[in-house]
Amino acid sequence: MAVSPCRLLPLVRRHRTLATAASSSRAVAVFWDLDNKPPNTIPPYDAAVRLHLAAASFGPLRFSVAYANHHAFRHLPAPVRAARAERRAADRLEAAKPSRVPSYLCRVCGRRFFAHAKLVNHFRQIHEREQEKRLRRIDSATGGRRVRLVAALSLKMEKYKKASRELLTPEVGYGLADELRRAGVVVRTVNDRPEAADRALREHMVETMDRGKVGCLVLVSDDSGFLGVMREARMRCLKTVVVGDEGDGALKRYADSALSWKDVVSGKAKKEAAGAVGRWKDRDLLKKLEWRHMPEEEEDDSDIFDDDSDAGDEEDGCLGLVGERDKKPWWKLDSDSNDLH
Repeated sequence: MAVSPCRLLPLVRRHRTLATAASSSRAVAVFWDLDNKPPNTIPPYDAAVRLHLAAASFGPLRFSVAYANHHAFRHLPAPVRAARAERRAADRLEAAKPSRVPSYLCRVCGRRFFAHAKLVNHFRQIHEREQEKRLRRIDSATGGRRVRLVAALSLKMEKYKKASRELLTPEVGYGLADELRRAGVVVRTVNDRPEAADRALREHMVETMDRGKVGCLVLVSDDSGFLGVMREARMRCLKTVVVGDEGDGALKRYADSALSWKDVVSGKAKKEAAGAVGRWKDRDLLKKLEWRHMPEEEEDDSDIFDDDSDAGDEEDGCLGLVGERDKKPWWKLDSDSNDLH
């Protein structure tokens, strides 16, 4: 017998609702305080990818957002300044003593150069101009022609972008925002005011909790000003994870799990995250199995026990009557007693 689709529709909707609720209860959101925890030791793209791998161990990653003021994107960390100083010293040395072997390769056209400075000049004079021409062609096109043009030039543009990231030096900062966006992080810039980034980050966390789309919050910061948000997340039965450098900070003591920023950068935090998830599952299982005192159920049980006791008395009385009527041993038969008489 065929079932009407109208009857199946509520079941399908209910199944989708349950599946959505289950996925949202396990979803993870990453909130990154760039003013407090910038990626100084490794490239920003690698730091963001490793952070996402560690966060994905707690559940499916829903989104990742980073907040900072303009100063964080203009500032050059000490490792970046040291690397640029070494590059300038190497360029001066190559200009004084040219090499006889072309050791520098252009990643766009494949040409080789004897000095790094010549490779940079070649890239700027030829490939940078070609990229500007492509962008102007795309801007002037409209409709379907624009779509076809973007598809035809996408490989060349992607090749140029990859080579420029390795070769050219950004005019401002060290490409922090672009590298984080390339890794899938939503970068938001706030005004250069005290605590502006922290205030915006707290508001975004509260808004995410109000929507109820995630079940775990990952905060990358050591700032104790986020204690109020972490407390509210715990009251709403959300899992909280703090990533920072302080071994026993206030945020780590209040969170459900804590990871070291050094372990995240080195890639070791993924194992610790898996262990934390196992402990969360064990704790949730124990909460479901724990006994709770309920006086109403005890009263009902006492009535049942009273009824059982009355029934037991009646059974004892029946057994007594049976014993009085038949007092001979159970192993003797009636024929044996008749023979004796």
